[in-house]
Amino acid sequence: MLSEMTTATEGEKQIAAEAAAALIENGMRVGIGTGTTVAHLLPLLPGCGRDVIYIATSPQTEHAGLELGLNMQPFTTLDRLDLAIDGADQVAPTGWLIKGGGRAHTREKVVAAAAGRFVVVVSADKLVTKLTPPVPLELLAFGLPATLRRLAPTQLRDGPQSPDGGIIADYRGSITNPARLAARLSSTVGVIEHGLFPPQLVSEILVGRSGNLQRLRPSTSGRLQQIV
Repeated sequence: MLSEMTTATEGEKQIAAEAAAALIENGMRVGIGTGTTVAHLLPLLPGCGRDVIYIATSPQTEHAGLELGLNMQPFTTLDRLDLAIDGADQVAPTGWLIKGGGRAHTREKVVAAAAGRFVVVVSADKLVTKLTPPVPLELLAFGLPATLRRLAPTQLRDGPQSPDGGIIADYRGSITNPARLAARLSSTVGVIEHGLFPPQLVSEILVGRSGNLQRLRPSTSGRLQQIV
């Protein structure tokens, strides 16, 4: 049964990835995120338009793109992107996202904010009734114990640092109000970035669901709206 569920989820990721790949046009500058759904997207990109420049949010994505022959460029000269495509760990009914399971949420947020259109690709299991902890954090190593004290309850994550050398931790407190928590985390000295992404940043959410594609977008009502 577990194997069947895994296979179905991977199929949903593939559906979402294919829909996202179809958005890429000739000459675009496209940001590409990090994660399992993006892994389904990458093999599709060599056939997506001519003269496309790709910006990766992690060394893993950049390496995979170069192996596929994509024109991967560092994000050091461009000041804007046409499109950014990335996954999410959780998608709330309000359009708030949690990202950062892959330790690259700071870069992912920079790329999303620089894009004229930020498109999120997920399988249906990523849609949740409410956001739940943890919220990934990237922290400065300098003064880390003091930062952790201000952020309690927060736990350091085992494993490597962020692509830019930041310390990865997870905030494990409740998320009753994502906007209020995002403001608190952003204003805490020592926090480089957090994994709460506001709906204002999101243009569209492509969801693979039971063999079909569902297209959603945040609306002025504060709820996700289905695109017909």
